[in-house]
Amino acid sequence: MSLATPDFASTLRDAVVARGLSLERIRDHLARRGVSVSLATLSYWQTGRSRPERRASLAAVTHLEEVLDLEPGALSVLLAPASRGSRLQSSISAFWPMPAVIEDVVGGVDTRWDSRLTRISQHDRVTVGPDRGERSFVSRQVLRAEEDGPDRWVVILHLDEHDRALPVIRPLHNCRLGRVVTRPSDGLLVAELLFRAPLRRGQTVITEHELVNQAPYPLATNYSRKFRRPVHEYVLEVTFDAVPRTCRRVVQDADGARQSFGVQLDEGGSVLGVALKFGPGCYGFEWTW
Repeated sequence: MSLATPDFASTLRDAVVARGLSLERIRDHLARRGVSVSLATLSYWQTGRSRPERRASLAAVTHLEEVLDLEPGALSVLLAPASRGSRLQSSISAFWPMPAVIEDVVGGVDTRWDSRLTRISQHDRVTVGPDRGERSFVSRQVLRAEEDGPDRWVVILHLDEHDRALPVIRPLHNCRLGRVVTRPSDGLLVAELLFRAPLRRGQTVITEHELVNQAPYPLATNYSRKFRRPVHEYVLEVTFDAVPRTCRRVVQDADGARQSFGVQLDEGGSVLGVALKFGPGCYGFEWTW
């Protein structure tokens, strides 16, 4: 038996019925959140006559998910395939240097399920040693399948310096290593993390993996996470055993606009960043010694 891929209109209709709210009540709930959507627009959305496309409409969808008691991204993710230029999805090489090289290397692994996995949460923890070197990166992600079948998560790593060894990838929780493709000359590592079993539609999974550098450790100057699809919650923690002279949070949106903000380390020598409903875009820290 096969299941048809859900679309935005049918998912919205089912959620409205399950919540037991009229369109008028939904409109009022949105209005109390400062979001203005007409009854006609809500009706068009659930019948498939139109789809949210403008910036304000896409922002309203995230509030609509909360009003209808849906998980974050349940509606937003279904808008992504509508347009190659959609703000909700970018190509897999988006935000990376050398896009053609990225696409070539990524072609060595199975990425077919990437667009069927909603990013609920991502937590990265970076450890910088007393010698100012990059020691390790631990990543934990919570993912939800939007149809039956997803069985892997693909990790892409790019090093700014191409003259040093690539880190070793270690599965830590709920996953095992699949295919690994490396191109040291371009500082690239792409790996499959295979789930214990294929996911069913609506099922969630928590996976965790670590990237470990080899001594001599490279000088740490920055870390950023690239999101081609939205994530409901992103947490980035960098722990320093040696205190940097300056540290800044750097954010880039889907249009390439870049913002930078000075930040202070806490008493434990760490810096923490949290982004909600973020992406597509890049989020990270950069520092000087």
